[in-house]
Amino acid sequence: AILGQYYLHALPGIFIQVSVIACLIAVLMTYGHMNLNNEVTAMRASGMNFWTITRPAIIFGLVVSVFVFWTREHLVPVSAVRSQDIKKMYMTKEGGETTNMKAIENMTFYGMNNRLFFIERFEPKTHAAKGIIIIQYDDNQDIKEKIVALEGVWTGVVWKFIQCQISTHDTDETGKKTVKVKAYKDKLMDIKETPRDFMQQQISMSFVNIRQLKSYIARFNNDTSSRALQNLKVDLYEKIAFPFGNLVIVFVGLPFALMVRSRRRSIFTSLGVAIVIGFFYFVVNAVAIAFGKAGILPPLLSAWITPLLFVGIGIIAIESDFAN
Repeated sequence: AILGQYYLHALPGIFIQVSVIACLIAVLMTYGHMNLNNEVTAMRASGMNFWTITRPAIIFGLVVSVFVFWTREHLVPVSAVRSQDIKKMYMTKEGGETTNMKAIENMTFYGMNNRLFFIERFEPKTHAAKGIIIIQYDDNQDIKEKIVALEGVWTGVVWKFIQCQISTHDTDETGKKTVKVKAYKDKLMDIKETPRDFMQQQISMSFVNIRQLKSYIARFNNDTSSRALQNLKVDLYEKIAFPFGNLVIVFVGLPFALMVRSRRRSIFTSLGVAIVIGFFYFVVNAVAIAFGKAGILPPLLSAWITPLLFVGIGIIAIESDFAN
């Protein structure tokens, strides 16, 4: 029963991952088979153009895209966390702690005031952190302040750091960089992040819906955390663009399916084309997203460049094969 619950909650995420390649294979096999039986030739001879012939497939791709978008927004955030909880409670030796209560090891994330957090271990149960390093950057991304603490405890209002050392980096009138170091046995810190914010860092962006992500971005818009804001915007635009990959991949696959004219071509031809197109789509998309998070591409462009590129490839293929 537990195993069944685990796979039941994992199904939405699995559906999201395989939907693109499944749509592509379905379209290639369907229209490839029609083409081998000269059904497409008969349609073209009767005066039907590419768009009339492929309209059902395009509508199918659009419907799947909408359904993927809805599933990713409403089902995946809940089911993915639940499946992880079941896995940790019943399928690992560390069972007994849910996602929100399990200790987080080696946490790294960007916070407010352009701060980069490194935390060796965070205990959600006690709201205690150990091995804390916080680096604050200025607008030029130079180190402004470095905080090192043996441990930190949430008092309910603020963070209290124990065995804390604060290094302040500055530049004097001559342009020489100086560093002032102060040590504290314990110190109340002006840090806006709460334990709840820390716990949310372990949740993958794939488990967060667009509304939650927009709320998180709005929080950083009033801050100077440019790197964190860049990453969040890329994730936001990717969440909007990804579902339309089903429609795009169907659009790209259709001309290739209709190009198959030889009766000697087997069903493996369609599968081979699907694998190649799907592979390049995912590779190009992964590279574009990485470039967006690295600041090489604008967030909006990094999310949409792959769908636009493959739509262009599809149009070129259509024009070359259906020009006449």
